[in-house]
Amino acid sequence: MFHTVTDWYSTYVASRVTGLPNRPHLVFLDGHCETQLEETWRALFSSLTYAKNFTGPVCFRHVILAPLGYETALFKGLSEQINCKGASAHELWQNPDDQKTARIAEFGEMIRASFGFPVDRHKTTKTPSARNILFVRREDYLAHPRHGGKVQTRLSNEREVFDSISNWASNYSECRLNVVNGLFAHMAMKEQVRAIQDADVIVGAHGAGLTHIVSAGQNAVILEIVSSEYRRPHFELIAMWRGLQYHPIHLAGSYADPRLVIEKLRDILRSIGC
Repeated sequence: MFHTVTDWYSTYVASRVTGLPNRPHLVFLDGHCETQLEETWRALFSSLTYAKNFTGPVCFRHVILAPLGYETALFKGLSEQINCKGASAHELWQNPDDQKTARIAEFGEMIRASFGFPVDRHKTTKTPSARNILFVRREDYLAHPRHGGKVQTRLSNEREVFDSISNWASNYSECRLNVVNGLFAHMAMKEQVRAIQDADVIVGAHGAGLTHIVSAGQNAVILEIVSSEYRRPHFELIAMWRGLQYHPIHLAGSYADPRLVIEKLRDILRSIGC
């Protein structure tokens, strides 16, 4: 998921930088295999074609060779310092600041709009009747069938943590809480985006599903549970470039004390008036 999002972002940025008036038509030049993320490629862009399916010579009037996702800030920021904080396009239009960017926020808005969700950047914020806590679940997997390594868990007691949060939230007296079980591997992309945009707090172990925070609401708060094996800055950086609050819980191994997670959640909820 993370690597595919870097490709979506690369294509989006290429179209913005070159001033295309509409979403581009895509041609895959490599041996791209169809995956469950195909629906998102088709939703985000005007059309999708495979060069391997051309039956003869093709002449393009205008072609943009988009850089690989690995060449974008989303990936390069992992090894190079990109000191830039997120802001809305409206804010930067009123107060230009070369140390801030709206690019990631606009990209997230494009994803939401592609699936038919309204994007109202200047909507008056109302106090919600309930707060949504989205727990992004992670299933252990091998990234490729020829992968030579072993499957490693990012959160060994994920189910225990989720159940503890659910039980605690059902008895929380300060405001009404909805705990959403984010089993993204079993959800259509539209439903994943819906869950992300409706979340007030997004909780999850370090993993590709958290890449969805590019599409989070502007006031969402991110709580990442980071095991000792996976202390990488992917989602801290995306949160910074989106202008979102980010809180990590660093584990000594892969086990998280549910009481510690709940205490951090309680502090976050208090900070947003709940």
